[in-house]
Amino acid sequence: MPLPHRSMTSSHTHTHTHTHTGLPVAARDRRRARKKPKTRMESEENVVQSFLLLLLLAASFTLVGPAAPRDQERAQEDQWHVFSSAQDAAGRCVCTVVTPQDGLCSRDTRGKQVRHLLEKVQNMSRSIEVLDQRTRRDLQMVEKMEAELKGLENKFKQVEEGHESNAARQYQSIKVKMEELRPLIPLLEAYKADALLVRRFKEEAANVTALLQDQLGALDYQDLHGRVASLEERLRACMQRLACGKLTRIAEPVTIKTSGSRFGSWMTDPLAPAGDNRVWYMDGYHNNRFVREYKSVQDFMTSDNFTSHRLPHPWSGTGQVVYNGSLFFNKFQSHTLIKFDLRSSLISRSRQLDFAGYNNMYHYSWGGHSDIDLMVDEGGLWAVYATNQNAGNIVLSQLDPDSLQVVRSWTTNHPKRSAGEAFMICGTLYVTNGYSGATKVYYAFATNSSTYEYIDVPLGNTYGHLSMLDYNPRDRALYAWNNGRQVLYNVTLYHIIQ
Repeated sequence: MPLPHRSMTSSHTHTHTHTHTGLPVAARDRRRARKKPKTRMESEENVVQSFLLLLLLAASFTLVGPAAPRDQERAQEDQWHVFSSAQDAAGRCVCTVVTPQDGLCSRDTRGKQVRHLLEKVQNMSRSIEVLDQRTRRDLQMVEKMEAELKGLENKFKQVEEGHESNAARQYQSIKVKMEELRPLIPLLEAYKADALLVRRFKEEAANVTALLQDQLGALDYQDLHGRVASLEERLRACMQRLACGKLTRIAEPVTIKTSGSRFGSWMTDPLAPAGDNRVWYMDGYHNNRFVREYKSVQDFMTSDNFTSHRLPHPWSGTGQVVYNGSLFFNKFQSHTLIKFDLRSSLISRSRQLDFAGYNNMYHYSWGGHSDIDLMVDEGGLWAVYATNQNAGNIVLSQLDPDSLQVVRSWTTNHPKRSAGEAFMICGTLYVTNGYSGATKVYYAFATNSSTYEYIDVPLGNTYGHLSMLDYNPRDRALYAWNNGRQVLYNVTLYHIIQ
C-alpha cells in the first residue's frame, strides 16, 4: 500500500484527518439545517461505526504476515502505527499516527543509487571480460614472438663467438635488423604486465559487485561512488592502451549467409555476457518493424529458426546497433533515437537528435534513408549524421547509452552524401570512398585530437553494393550487408608505440 503524504518534523508525530460519510453534500446540508436532536440509538450506532472504523484503520497501518527476526525488527522500525484516535465535534474520526523514521525515504533513494552503481559495475565487468579474452589470445602470440626473438639473439651470439668469421659477416646485416627489433622485448614484457592488470581489474570488479549486492544501502554511497568511478577511469585508460590502435588492414570478406533483400543490417551485442552469441537481423531500410533473433552465429548460418521481435515503430536506414541488451535505432521519417529493451520488449528511452537531417536529407551516397548511423566501439555508443549548421558535413556525437543525451560532438569537413559507409574504431571515424565497385577506407577523423587524415586501406567489395558496415569491438571485426549477403571482415590494428 503506498504511504500517505507526510511532512517531516522532529517529533515524527502527525495528525491525519479522515471524513467518513456516505451522504451527498446537499443532503448533509439539509440534515444540519433541520438540527434534529440525536436519539440514543443513533448515538450508539455512531459509536459502533467509529469503533469499526478505528479497527479498519489500525489494520491498514499494520504489516501483515510472519517475518524473520531481522525483518520483524526492520518492520517495527519502518511501519506506520496508530497512536491515538478520537472524534471531533462534526463526528469525524481523527487519528494520530507515528510515521517511520527520517532515514527511510533517504535510505530508499540511496538504495536506488547503489543499484545504479551495481548496474554500472556489471557493465564494466562485461567490458573487462571482452578485454580479458582478447589479451589472453594476443598474449599467446606475444609470448611466441618473444621466444623467437630471444632464440634469434642467442644464435647470433653463437655465430659471432665461433671461428667461422665469414659466416659471421653474412649474419651482420641480419643482426642490424635484430637490433631494430630489440626494443620490442621490454615492450612485450610490459604487455604481459598489462595482461596481469586486466586480471586484477576483473577481481576488483567482482569484489565491488559483491559489496554492492551483499550490503545494499549499508555502505557509504560517496565511498562506493568513488571506487566505481576510479575503476571506470582506469579501465578506460587500460582499454585505450591495450585494445586500441590505428586501422592498417582489412582482411578479405568471409560470407556468413545469403538472405534478405539488397539492404539490411545484422549484428551481435559486443557487451553480451560470455556464452551469449545471439545474432540480430533486420531486413530492409524502412517500413519494417520485425527484428529476428538467432541463438548463435552457427544457427544463423545453418538454419531459419529464429524468434521475431516486433518494434513499436518502423526503423529508418541500416544504422541500427545492439548494445548491452538493447536495440538502438532511428525512428522512420524523424530524427528520434529509440532505445528498445530486447528483454522486456519495451521502449526504455527515446530522444530527438537535435538538428540532425532525416528522411533522405543527408544520407550516405547509396541513399536508403541512411541519414543517421548509430555505431559502437571500445568507447561506447556513437551517432554519425549531418546538419544544416555544418553545411551537410558529417557530425559525430558520442551518446550516453542510458539517457541518449549527447555527451560531446565533433564537426568534420567531410560531406555526408559523399561517404559510402562509415564505422568507428577506438574513437576514430573511418569513412569509405563509396559503396560499389573498388572500395577503400580513405578518410579518418580522430576524436582524441580532433584531426583528420587521408588513408588508403582497401576493402573487398565482393558483391558490389555495401549498405551496412559496422565494427564490433568484442570480435574485432567489421559486420557488413553486401547486396543480400551477410559478411565479416577481420581487421588489423597497429598499436602506436610512444
